[in-house]
Amino acid sequence: MTQHVYFDSAATTQIRPEVITKMVSVLQDDFGNPSSTHGFGRSAKNHIEHARKNIANYLGVKASEIIFTSGGTEADNLVLNSAVRDLGVTHIITSKIEHHAVLHTVQEIEVNQSIQVSYVNINSDGIIDYDHLESLLKSSDKKTLVSLMHINNEIGTILDIQRVGELCKTYEALFHSDMVQSVGHFEVDLNTIHVDFIAVSAHKFHGPKGIGFAYIRKNSGLKPLIFGGEQERGYRAGTESVHNIVGMDEALKLSYEHLQEEQKYILDVKKYFIKELKNNIPGVKFNASCTDNEKSTYTLINVCLPIADEKAGILLFHLDINGIACSKGSACQSGSSTGSHVLAEILSDEDLKKPSIRFSFSRFNTKEDVDHVIEVLKKFTNEEVVSV
Repeated sequence: MTQHVYFDSAATTQIRPEVITKMVSVLQDDFGNPSSTHGFGRSAKNHIEHARKNIANYLGVKASEIIFTSGGTEADNLVLNSAVRDLGVTHIITSKIEHHAVLHTVQEIEVNQSIQVSYVNINSDGIIDYDHLESLLKSSDKKTLVSLMHINNEIGTILDIQRVGELCKTYEALFHSDMVQSVGHFEVDLNTIHVDFIAVSAHKFHGPKGIGFAYIRKNSGLKPLIFGGEQERGYRAGTESVHNIVGMDEALKLSYEHLQEEQKYILDVKKYFIKELKNNIPGVKFNASCTDNEKSTYTLINVCLPIADEKAGILLFHLDINGIACSKGSACQSGSSTGSHVLAEILSDEDLKKPSIRFSFSRFNTKEDVDHVIEVLKKFTNEEVVSV
């Protein structure tokens, strides 16, 4: 019988059982339209506003600054497009290792709105060049928005978000951060960070898919992208997905209630995985700073494997048929033949030819899962290891 191992939590996480129970209760008992004025509608509306208040409290902001969306991609699009249209932004500073929800949106805006786009340099360890960011801000004579993700979804590098916020404050730039990989996994107090907008997705912290939120600083001046009703303070028309919003609230609550113990547990699994890879796969490399727990998240590693070209193309397939779920680059890129745009920025041409795999972890993983992966990789690389 095949052992099934899920090491792809950066793509999506398993929903906590408590979250499912809460969502089913709402689906069964609170099915009213939250915009209706009768009791069924008011009950649904109460769920939404209770969740909004809770989420705001977790992040240290006002409830009115939390706008529910379908997920991180919509939140990124809302902020970036509306900032150009409504706030007079004519210059966006970002990086070439951002999630495509930001990169592709910025590229579309650049073409259609004729704005200036600058890309901050990336060091070989996957960390942005903060001095270059400051020089870009200092030399800009336009209304500027900086968009940099807090934690990279492929290589795990952590942005010094406090430092970037202070730079943006100094040079009077707006600051947006995709925090999809950090909220629910790290303590985030937006009251202490100079950030104007963030994007979050529930399914990255054991909540449901199809729901997330944007943090939009009060009196920012942003206007909606989706028009119709007056839901979500007018920012996003359409009947709210009450059960998903409640599920996201429950998932975030549980994530922060168990944050320290789960951080410790997952980090232990990660360290064990790194040790076993080093001991059993000669020539293995770890991309960017993923083994440095000061510079990278505890939730993933990105591994360059010394596998011959003729076998590299079937590695993911081989892992899959052995019950192992992981990603080549990000899940959004796994079906693409173009490779990872993130790794293309930091790896040598030689290492880019070798397969790189992202293994990402959660509270549901065990060291026995790691042992199974190591066993499968050892067999696959047997007598095929190349020098690096």
